[in-house]
Amino acid sequence: MALFESYDRRINQINAVLNSYGIKDIDEAKAICDAKGIDPYKMCKEIQPIAFENAAWAYVVGAAIAIKKGCTKAAEAAEAIGEGLQSFCIPGSVAADRKVGLGHGNLAAMLLREDTKCFAFLAGHESFAAAEGAIGIAKSANKVRKQPLQVILNGLGKDAAMIISRINGFTYVQTEFDYYTGELKIVREKAYSKGERAQVRCYGADDVREGVAIMRHEGVDVSITGNSTNPTRFQHPVAGTYKKECMETGKEYFSVASGGGTGRTLHPDNMAAGPASYGFTDTLGRMHGDAQFAGSSSVPAHVEMMGFLGMGNNPMVGATVAVAVAIEEAMK
Repeated sequence: MALFESYDRRINQINAVLNSYGIKDIDEAKAICDAKGIDPYKMCKEIQPIAFENAAWAYVVGAAIAIKKGCTKAAEAAEAIGEGLQSFCIPGSVAADRKVGLGHGNLAAMLLREDTKCFAFLAGHESFAAAEGAIGIAKSANKVRKQPLQVILNGLGKDAAMIISRINGFTYVQTEFDYYTGELKIVREKAYSKGERAQVRCYGADDVREGVAIMRHEGVDVSITGNSTNPTRFQHPVAGTYKKECMETGKEYFSVASGGGTGRTLHPDNMAAGPASYGFTDTLGRMHGDAQFAGSSSVPAHVEMMGFLGMGNNPMVGATVAVAVAIEEAMK
């Protein structure tokens, strides 16, 4: 029985990458992880329980590569994990073309380095998968950072932000935007738990202008958009507008466009293109994204359909950070 989905289409390049590091196969990769007392398979499933088998085993492979390379810092381990994730991309797929596995490793490395102060799941509160990713980061990243990483969720709707905060134990930040002066006011803050989850700040905006003001208020350095409820109404316009503002003021801002690829057209003119159709959401992501992932921010099947792993892009961010941090701790 195959170990994971699309096994035959993946295993040759997986073994080639493992062999290049002196690792015989996936069994040996798991033994390397076991010897260090870490379980990347379990960690992946804990962050997004509905993740596919190929995602869980990809983290085993990535972690084994990081250990074999002798990575002692989480940021270095994250980049090595990305090599393992990349080896799972099906040749010729959208994911392979965009080097999404390496992209996830590099993104996680950014969040583990001190020069990134604030990370935003943009339109995050509209997706429980963003909450899963945020929880994974909140539990892990600050164990190895000198300055805590601020994690925020920023999306449409104040009621939705409050509900997601209450369910997940985040801190709900209620804002009010003055359209005449352009000033953002904090009306109240309510923490729905104590400890690491409460460190995640969740915002709800009425529109794009308020969403951009929230990004400015928190000084977001890195963000990942979703392709969830309002990709064309909110997250892509906010990222693009904030990007323009940062370029004008000289602030460094790295924008990751999650989602896109086949299946998210939103535009009738693209339908005739069939498999070549990337759709309007994908096009918007290309306009502001420094890196572009493939497939849904939340739905494992849609990311897998892009030739990558069966795990939402947002929880994958949390899983990559969590596994990288576990490796640093295990290597001490």
